[in-house]
Amino acid sequence: MKKNLLTVAAAMLLGSLSFAQEVAYEEYDLDNGLHVILHQDNSAPVVTTSVMYHVGSKDEEPGRTGFAHFFEHLLFEGTENIERGEWFGIVSSHGGSNNANTTQDRTYYYETFPSNNLELGLWMESERMMHPVINQIGVDTQNEVVKEEKRQRIDNAPYGKVIYGTGINPFLFKNHPYKESVIGSMEDLDAAKLEEFRAFNEKFYNPNNAVLVVAGDIDFSDTKKMINDYFAPIENHAPKPERTVVKEEPITATIMETEYDSNIQIPLKIFAYKTPSMKERDAYVLDYISTLLTGGKSSRLYKKMVDEQKIAMQVLAFPRSMEDYGTYIIGALPLADTSLETLAESIDEEITKIQTELITEREYQKLRNQFENNFVNSNSSIQGIANSLARYYMLYGDTSLVNKEIEIYRDITREDIKRVANEYLKKNQRLELDYLPEPAE
Repeated sequence: MKKNLLTVAAAMLLGSLSFAQEVAYEEYDLDNGLHVILHQDNSAPVVTTSVMYHVGSKDEEPGRTGFAHFFEHLLFEGTENIERGEWFGIVSSHGGSNNANTTQDRTYYYETFPSNNLELGLWMESERMMHPVINQIGVDTQNEVVKEEKRQRIDNAPYGKVIYGTGINPFLFKNHPYKESVIGSMEDLDAAKLEEFRAFNEKFYNPNNAVLVVAGDIDFSDTKKMINDYFAPIENHAPKPERTVVKEEPITATIMETEYDSNIQIPLKIFAYKTPSMKERDAYVLDYISTLLTGGKSSRLYKKMVDEQKIAMQVLAFPRSMEDYGTYIIGALPLADTSLETLAESIDEEITKIQTELITEREYQKLRNQFENNFVNSNSSIQGIANSLARYYMLYGDTSLVNKEIEIYRDITREDIKRVANEYLKKNQRLELDYLPEPAE
């Protein structure tokens, strides 16, 4: 009877979460190719205006890495109608906030304003697209900003090369641009001419390579008129970029490597795997596996290695789903004199269990509940909804996943978890990395 009550309660929870998560939206295209997605939520007087461009670090030319991330900074410099250095002041003085971020696959800009300033947000993003000022003083200024960011996040940050993949991806990818870091090479940026930055802008920062999302306290009719006024006149400087996925041969023999970091005192054992595109169902299954192994203090590896065996001070994982391929990084920091070999053996024991035994029904239900909560939280704010709508359209080619993606997770079975672990987490298909403190001279 108790089991039946729990089943009923779980079903009621799933039903209520599904109902609460429904995101209504409307989408259409302007004549210049700009895709527009609108979401109305009048529960609070705020609105997010965002633009996602289909350009990331994978789109850069060899020898000119870092351009996509550089533009994340450069396009805040100013426009023909926004004076240099005034962007952030305009936003804050009108009660707003803004930010941008770059990945291997896309670049995303957004502003959130009180809804009576919707037109301001639309104007600013149209200015960024139509009238950016790309000059030498802006390039020089942002070059120093990016160098400082690299120093803080990677060069001088403990385990920075692991967190940002710069010490791992070159071993997993031999041909694909994912082998390069998003922040790129400072030497490449130093060597680039002003004309190259302008050419990059003309190639990628066009309406036909972007999606505009407006979400929040809006009126559809008024918003469409403003979008038409500000964005319809923008012309494309280049055809929509054509992309072909650079094929990577599978890893067939374990890659053994050692990296050194002068910023750390405690070594780190790492296993890294190449995984499928974010659009493939198996990528979702790997999300389950990552959470099962290292998702918090109740995960298998934390309980075993930190709590019970006391051989690790921390376990970690960095699953990264990307448009063409993904990576899964799993590792542990030793406690006291524990060897990295001992950590490796303990991690492998748990991977083998997943490959040979079905996870328990209790673990399975817990995973489902965790991903239900994650799904709800991702769309619990206007900013989160705007990001989701842009991402699902741009990278997955299916905006409706904003409501339907949870069904993919719900459809995953315990048998799927066992199968995917066997397919992607093989010893001969991975990088084994000893990440060590820099030896004393």
